[in-house]
Amino acid sequence: MSEFLFFVASVVFIYVAFYYGLVTGAKCRSSVVLKGKTAIVTGGNCGIGKSTALDLAKRGARVILACRDKRRAEAAVYDIRTESGNNQVVFMQLDLASLESVCRFAETFLKTEPRLDILINNAGVLGSGRTKDGFGMAFGVNHLGHFLLTKLLLERLQQCGSSRVVTVAARLHCFGSIDFPLIDSEKDLVTGQSMCHTFKAYCNSKLCNVLFTRELSNRLEGTNVTCYCLHPGVIHTSLCRNFGLPHLLTPIAKLFLLDPNMGSQTTLYCALCEGIEPFSGRYFANCSVQQPSVKGQDDALAQKLWEVSERLISTS
Repeated sequence: MSEFLFFVASVVFIYVAFYYGLVTGAKCRSSVVLKGKTAIVTGGNCGIGKSTALDLAKRGARVILACRDKRRAEAAVYDIRTESGNNQVVFMQLDLASLESVCRFAETFLKTEPRLDILINNAGVLGSGRTKDGFGMAFGVNHLGHFLLTKLLLERLQQCGSSRVVTVAARLHCFGSIDFPLIDSEKDLVTGQSMCHTFKAYCNSKLCNVLFTRELSNRLEGTNVTCYCLHPGVIHTSLCRNFGLPHLLTPIAKLFLLDPNMGSQTTLYCALCEGIEPFSGRYFANCSVQQPSVKGQDDALAQKLWEVSERLISTS
């Protein structure tokens, strides 16, 4: 009996050590107040996007939830206003799977909002199919949509003093690659629609996020705008939604994966932490600077991706 109790205690100890050491991760300790500042959070109606928006609202920011689904976004606006006590939380429609929608969003925002201090490119998909412009879904939404959005809003960011662009990437970028001839011929990062191809496309799109941030930083050198990309951790809501995790396994998954609040901490760190400006263009995880993959450090690859992306958005 004593051996069994010792075994149970050991398992509990290992789990607690693992959970608090690896799963919960670091927390953003910034006490920055954002009164008078404006932030955009794409995909801010659920998951880590909603948690990020809530934190920014609690700090007094005017927060724009840039989302596709009006019903879910308006519900999120209500929740965030109620919990934060900040009524300066609004919804603006944005469908990153449509470059026309991205342009409409930017046009509306620039006409109605006098400033932009923080742009958080948070929204992402892990799915097959095509965007309205014929691009592979992961490539079109995770990279091209945010690429165009950022370009359209850069001037406003530069007008507002020290401002930041934060892009949510993923550690899975380490498995990514970019085939430019394939992009030219197929408008996609992969050639098939199987589960394996869908996963590979996601990894490739996350590499695009890392390279985009790197090249954006190079192009913004000498300005007051800095940019960062990050791995948020593995979030149980995303896993269940994207991989169709069986309901019986969901409680088990939740034991070992981050909740949205903890998953938003590195995003918040990159958006708020003072003194990280010298690390513009870098990749973060667990609220600290990390080394991306070798491909993620390739300046020539980053520059070529930028040039190809500019061509694609101009001809679509």
